[in-house]
Amino acid sequence: MKNLLLCLLLFSVTLTGFAQNTEGWEKLYVGTFTSEGAEGIYLCNFNPKTGDIQLERTFKAIDDPSFLKISPDKKYIYVAGRANEKIEKSGGYIYAYKIEINGDISFLNKQISHGKDPCHVDVSADGKFVAVANYTSGTTALYPVAQDGTVNPACSVNQNEGSGPDKSRQASPHAHSIKFSPFDSSVFSADLGTDQLDIFLLKNEKLTKTEQKFVKIPEGSGPRHFDFHPNGEIIYVINELNSTVSVVKNQNGEWKVVQNISSLPGDFTAESYCADVHISNDARFLYGSNRGHNSVTIFAIDNLTQKLTYKGTVGVEGNWPRNFTLSPDNKFMLVANQRSGNITVFKINEETGFPEFTGKQIQLPAPVCLEFLN
Repeated sequence: MKNLLLCLLLFSVTLTGFAQNTEGWEKLYVGTFTSEGAEGIYLCNFNPKTGDIQLERTFKAIDDPSFLKISPDKKYIYVAGRANEKIEKSGGYIYAYKIEINGDISFLNKQISHGKDPCHVDVSADGKFVAVANYTSGTTALYPVAQDGTVNPACSVNQNEGSGPDKSRQASPHAHSIKFSPFDSSVFSADLGTDQLDIFLLKNEKLTKTEQKFVKIPEGSGPRHFDFHPNGEIIYVINELNSTVSVVKNQNGEWKVVQNISSLPGDFTAESYCADVHISNDARFLYGSNRGHNSVTIFAIDNLTQKLTYKGTVGVEGNWPRNFTLSPDNKFMLVANQRSGNITVFKINEETGFPEFTGKQIQLPAPVCLEFLN
């Protein structure tokens, strides 16, 4: 009997030891590929002082929630998810969830994505529209958002056209990302298959082509993701197929490529494919991830021209960094390594901009998107 009581006491102490006070920690949602062994969307807690990260709970019953975006008012989260082709042929969905006070998410509704393999989603600054990019079909779609956060049926669907020189990857359009401009009513979409940054105008609940329909990125580049400079005149486009970043500048109302720069060291000759790109809050540095080289590249941003200077790379302590994010205070970088199934935490050197591995990480299967709530 004494032994039983001792065991129960030790068990209780062990549980208490694992429990942590997460007051002041930040909520981090993790999108995954359930087709690669994950269970759905994971909710983690992140300590913005120490860099510690821990799993809080898992939200299941969604296939391949590969990209997440939280509404500006932090009340809703929208998810791009592939359809299970063994069960249905819809191609994919855009899901709407309500974010509860404790971080839980409650399903609201879903709409078909109007294309195969939805891979990117964004929300307008006023929260009234959601847009999705469908990779395999090369389509983009726009959805009005109701007052309760649900997505209404698509009010605008666009089919991209064209191809690129890489016939194994660019035989047809492949819309890989879509973003609302934070400065005006423009909407941009990177198409890997056509080597174009497409330009739309959001007007009367439609995505319509502007007078300048697209920016042509150098052939064979394969534009994937992009980020905006806070001056509103520069867009940084990261290119998957040739591992470069294109600097796109607005010159007298016309967007033009003014620089192309490699994201890899000059002596690296093996295969590598760029994935994600983010600018620092102070606009001093640009970061891009390299799958294959398994690193993050650091570029310095010129204060006058906003052009880039290659500074170096840092290994991500994992395999296949499909997505990464900066903490809200920009003091940490978190990298989602798809193939090694881990999220690694780096402290950013404020002077040099270089991420420095903290030794802290969390194992999660097939992480492919990181989205902070705070």
